[in-house]
Order: sequence, then C-alpha cells, then structure tokens
Amino acid sequence: MYTDCVLDKEYFFNVIEKIAELVEEKRDYLTELDAAIGDADHGFNLSIGFREVSKKMPEWKDKDIKGFFKSVGMTLLSKVGGASGPLYGSYFMKFGEPADGKEEVTFEELFQMFKRGVEAVEFRGKASVGEKTMVDVLRPAVDEFEKAMKENLAPKEIMEAFIDAARKGAESTIDMIAKKGRAMRLGERSIGHLDPGAASSTMILEVFADCFPC
Repeated sequence: MYTDCVLDKEYFFNVIEKIAELVEEKRDYLTELDAAIGDADHGFNLSIGFREVSKKMPEWKDKDIKGFFKSVGMTLLSKVGGASGPLYGSYFMKFGEPADGKEEVTFEELFQMFKRGVEAVEFRGKASVGEKTMVDVLRPAVDEFEKAMKENLAPKEIMEAFIDAARKGAESTIDMIAKKGRAMRLGERSIGHLDPGAASSTMILEVFADCFPC
C-alpha cells in the first residue's frame, strides 16, 4: 500500500526552506499571540532559529534524511530560546530517525516520522492533549493520519485529514485553561487565547502538506 508515494530528500529540504520563510513572515503574529499569555517572544525566537537553519542548509546537502533533520533539530535546540528550542529541537531530531541512512522514504515511513516527532514533544514537555500546548495540534493530527491510513484513503486525502485535525486542535486551545508554561500562571485568564505553540506547529504541518507531491 502507498508504494507509489515516495518522498525524497529534496522534498524535505524544500519543506524546511518554506517553514523558515513562513516563520519569518509570521514572526510578529506569533509574538503577538505569545504576548497575550506568555513571554512575547515565540515568533522572535523561532525566527532566530530558522534563520540559522537557513544559513546552514547548504552545508547539509550531503546528509541523509535522518542526518539532515538531526542538524535542523540541533540548530533549533542551540539557537531558539524559551520552551520552543527544546521542543522543536527534539521534534525534528526524532522526526528524522525512521529515515536513518535513507535518501527517500515511503508514505508509511513519513507517518512514522510524524509519530516519532510528537512522541518526542510529549516526552520532553510532559504534555498531553487538553493542556493548551502544541501537543493539542501534533497528537490529533498524527492520530488522524493513522486512522485515515487504516481506512485506505489516498495520500492526498490523508494529508488533508491530517491538516484538518491540526487546525481543529489549534482552535480547541482557545477555550482551554493553560496547564503548562508561562501561560499556566494566568489560570482562567488564559481562556480565549490561541496558544502560540499550537499556532506555529499548525503552520509547520501545513507546509509539509502544501509541499506534498503525491
């Protein structure tokens, strides 16, 4: 199943390039979201990290997919401040692990990559769905991906369901009380605000879908 959908290294390089561009474009928006319930630095910090990723990408052209994402993750880990650095750093470092030694992956392996990424964030952040974090986007999206594969939907349809679940997950954070991070100190005052991590992680997953070639 899904043997006709193969994703090469060029796809992943393109995704990261587009994410870096989008983070720059949405920097102020993400920072404004964070100003309402956090430290007002989410967009700024991600911008710093992905600028460094963009600068270093030419050095990573010869790496396999795992090596490429390990480099992306380590760069974000070292350059992005706040909670975002460890979380996104861990996400991308683990994301590449199913592609060890590979120049291309199958669609099923792409699912394993997304799955490994969210598991890393859940472990690193000690977070679960319902706590007003990026996990409210990443976990439902991956679960929907798996469900859609079991229903034998076409890859394009699976990616659409994946992104729809991510967007709904982000929207769900608006009505939640924050249970993690700086926003937690606000208690019920955090209700009514979109979580900035949920917003940025939705944007990142959307790029994977927008660049999807199958």
